[in-house]
Amino acid sequence: MDRTTDPQPAHPPLPTAELHLHIEGTLEPELAFALAERNGVDLPYAGPEELRTAYAFTDLQSFLDLYYRLMDVLRTERDFTDLADAYLARAAAQGVRHAEIFFDPQAHAVRGVDFGTVLRGLDAALSRSRERHGVSTRLIMCFLRDLPQESALETFEQARPYLDRIAGIGLDSAEVGNPPSKFREVYARAAEAGLHLVAHAGEEGGPEYVREALEVLGVERIDHGIRAMEDPQLVRELAARAIPLTVCPFSNVRLRCVEKLADHPLPAMLEAGLAATVNSDDPAYFGGYAGENFEGVRTELGLDDEQLRTLARNAVRASFLEDDEERRAELLAEVEAYVFPAR
Repeated sequence: MDRTTDPQPAHPPLPTAELHLHIEGTLEPELAFALAERNGVDLPYAGPEELRTAYAFTDLQSFLDLYYRLMDVLRTERDFTDLADAYLARAAAQGVRHAEIFFDPQAHAVRGVDFGTVLRGLDAALSRSRERHGVSTRLIMCFLRDLPQESALETFEQARPYLDRIAGIGLDSAEVGNPPSKFREVYARAAEAGLHLVAHAGEEGGPEYVREALEVLGVERIDHGIRAMEDPQLVRELAARAIPLTVCPFSNVRLRCVEKLADHPLPAMLEAGLAATVNSDDPAYFGGYAGENFEGVRTELGLDDEQLRTLARNAVRASFLEDDEERRAELLAEVEAYVFPAR
């Protein structure tokens, strides 16, 4: 389906906050080709449909290879603005009322696109998102964990003039072999600057990566975290501390972290009292945005209405809206007032 013409849902979607979304991962094939033409970039595909057939990933690395290749079409502030605007319009149509958006400045710097170009382009869309789309936003700067910490430290210093527009830092890309402790210093520097701290852990890496992210980096949220379920003691600690986990069901299946959606541990996570949330990760590549992920876990995992409401409630509570508690209260009220369609 051409996502530029996605039909509107017949029933209003469950309102939620999306806390795990890579803006570069919202680059739909149609927009990729439009930006390629604008910027004189030659893509090795005949068109959007042929490109979409390349989205058959065997693991995280096979996805990353294509993900970074397609980023080459992103060159100017306008490109990043158009990318973010397209995501926000789709997200709003699928029930997202607040979005905390990751971006990867290092992936653009290696192509000669400077930090300011990326930040200003994204901010142009995010700053008007509440007015245009009804979606409040926060921006989270991620570091690529397969690069040295020195690169992350250099990127952090480049970001200093823009920290008033950045809510926090994160850690993404190839997880195995790149433990959280590798980035101890840059996280300490971000904490000193008053930024929120999150990190990908427990996607392909084991539960020890989750524990390390908590104990060494001091993160407030765990992105993914599904493999924490392999360590019962860790699960008890996460539940006791109410550490949010930004779970991405479709992503976990497409990257073969889970064989099929019906096998996903999300129900067990809720049963264990974990503060799980549902998110789309890189929706252009993984087959669905936030609303489609919610519908997927409803149908394939048999989650009932109260479990779905809990997931949305968890997301709003875990959002970095401490400077706008009125907005958080407004969103929680929307979640509580939502009437689910008859099954």
